[in-house]
Amino acid sequence: MAKCQLTGKRRLVGNNVSHAHNKTKRVQLPNVQRKRIWVPEEGKFVRVRLSTRALRTVTRTGLYAFIRKNGLSYKTFGLTGPTTK
Repeated sequence: MAKCQLTGKRRLVGNNVSHAHNKTKRVQLPNVQRKRIWVPEEGKFVRVRLSTRALRTVTRTGLYAFIRKNGLSYKTFGLTGPTTK
């Protein structure tokens, strides 16, 4: 099952409905890609499985900002998190 690590998008389940109104189950999978993202705060690459919508957001705002805004754990992605001085 495809799942985005950042947004949690999963597959959608519904019905195909024919002209005769016969219903059969169908699945819509999210467009999930495996990408290597450069994290300048850490100075390293991180491999993540994310949807293309999340990829656009991370490209625009940065991975650290996305994680902070959505309350995710840095450790999940192999990051140490922001250093406080």
